[in-house]
Amino acid sequence: MYQPSMPPSTDRPVHDVPNITRIVVRGVVAPMQRPLRTASGVMSSAPLVLVDIATSGGVAGRSYAFAYTPVVLASLTRLTADISELLEGKPLQPQVLMQALRARFVLIGSRGLIDMALAALDIALWDAYALHLKQPLVRLLGGVPIDLPAYASFGMDGLEDAVRSTTEAIAQGFGAVKIKVGYEDFADDLAVIRAVKRAIGDAALLIDYNQSLNVPEAIRRCYALDDEGLTWIEEPTAYDDTAGHAKIAAGIRTPLQLGENLWGPQDIAESIRLGASDLMMPDLIKVGGVSGWLRAAAICHAVRMPVSNHFFQEASAHLMAVTPTAQFIEYFDLAGPVLAKSLPVRGGKVRADDAPGLGIEWNEAAIAKLLV
Repeated sequence: MYQPSMPPSTDRPVHDVPNITRIVVRGVVAPMQRPLRTASGVMSSAPLVLVDIATSGGVAGRSYAFAYTPVVLASLTRLTADISELLEGKPLQPQVLMQALRARFVLIGSRGLIDMALAALDIALWDAYALHLKQPLVRLLGGVPIDLPAYASFGMDGLEDAVRSTTEAIAQGFGAVKIKVGYEDFADDLAVIRAVKRAIGDAALLIDYNQSLNVPEAIRRCYALDDEGLTWIEEPTAYDDTAGHAKIAAGIRTPLQLGENLWGPQDIAESIRLGASDLMMPDLIKVGGVSGWLRAAAICHAVRMPVSNHFFQEASAHLMAVTPTAQFIEYFDLAGPVLAKSLPVRGGKVRADDAPGLGIEWNEAAIAKLLV
């Protein structure tokens, strides 16, 4: 059976690049401060896959992937561990290794859990590479840490909780907030949106429908929201209904935001080609890690499309700093319970850690209690 070969291993570093000596993959279920309620379901915890890639140079790259539901956590953890075995003993060369890994899955296809596993490994490889070169990833990619405007992200919490949480965020210095909508009655959407808008004043308000509407209902609701002063409307219908989103985008004035559920730069390019979105929000794990993000950001830059991130703020802060059309950082401390330190937000802005790598360090005591 045909199997594309991986780069040859060597007992000595290639051009002073260390070899990968050991990869550890663990699954944890991290608590959330409050359940994340959406029109499409409720997340009460964060199932995470943690990756550590140790090298002969004494540094270890780290990353994490969000599995969305505990049901697939064990499968994604095992799959990531199985794929990682193909990297052991190889020189630490992220681009070379990822191209060879992806070639292994041409026949079966990688969309879904395989892509998520590959992305988690990709991010950890880049972290290790930046650590080896004693540079923060943003500087390794030719940029510098910069202050990026962030928005605080909240769930579908009802009118009173939405007003309270968004008001608190503005008091903390955020200049933008996002809430989730998609109530059974559109009048409830409108009531929550208007109440929050009054409460936050001139701050930007973003809303997310989490794919909960069919296309006709999405057009009806989004058109009715055109005069509410929203910065964007996110995923009103099924993420893979590109033609449907194109119809919605063509029928409304408020910018449409997509991207968090698009798989790789190819899906992003296709979405842009069909006019399905005005803005783009790649998810670092679904877009292909650092390698995939750089390609997706270049595609968006070519058409001058504003880019925001979805989750994974620690790594995203480095990548958004080298994204020419960067718009907002989504601030949602998904991995906070397993990190030694969270990325700070100051005055509504975040800035990539200027220490080598991505700045991801584990809280091993907490992880020991949360391991699956």
